[in-house]
Amino acid sequence: MLIDSHCHLDRLHISADDALNDARARGVTGVMCIGVNAEELGNVVAIAERHDDVWASVGIHPLSVTADSTIDPVREFMEHSKVVAIGETGLDYHYETEESALTAQRRLFAEHLELAGVLAKPTVIHTRAAQADTIDLIKAHGNPSSAGVLHCFTESWEMAKQALDLGYYISISGIVTFRNADSLRDVARRVPADRLLIETDAPWLTPVPNRGKPNLPGYVRDVAEFVADLRGANFEEFSDMTSNNFLRFAGINR
Repeated sequence: MLIDSHCHLDRLHISADDALNDARARGVTGVMCIGVNAEELGNVVAIAERHDDVWASVGIHPLSVTADSTIDPVREFMEHSKVVAIGETGLDYHYETEESALTAQRRLFAEHLELAGVLAKPTVIHTRAAQADTIDLIKAHGNPSSAGVLHCFTESWEMAKQALDLGYYISISGIVTFRNADSLRDVARRVPADRLLIETDAPWLTPVPNRGKPNLPGYVRDVAEFVADLRGANFEEFSDMTSNNFLRFAGINR
């Protein structure tokens, strides 16, 4: 079993169907497709509807948030059987520095967390250069019964430990294979086995050895092999472990 816990099938350079066929040929057994803005959520859910091995998460990415953004487009899909999580939501202070925009990010992130708590769904969280505010908002608005994942994690071990203590998972992307990612490799070694997920975040962040090409969900195998080796683990056992972690995170019985 091998699951890509986070990719964007609606944004690839090839069709979602072709990407999924390629992934299956590489041994991938499941994919979570992530929605990031109000206009595209329906596309993500439609892809999940067509494939038994695809699930959806819907949310408003922090860099898609405006002063007028509301949680309403996300609410529309909460009863759909293939929607297993809420997000991608969170905070990004790296690419956005205008205070009014950051205020809007914090407001909508809190609304995602509160909705997840009401519906007992996990959250998929993007956090960049916003460690303290991310943790503070999780503590203030999150519900331990619907803890989620810090996806494509690139922050410090100290932040990872805080998130783990709050019941969250940590997801490792292809960045871990990059030459300058020593601190992330340290995190990938230290996350407890039962709280670790792997992902591609395709079409971005292609792992070595395909660095420089558009990313695909099938390349999650490269991430899994690399992290398994980092941890001194057997690949098959590691991929089963992270896949079972995903199924538990998403509340999927398979």
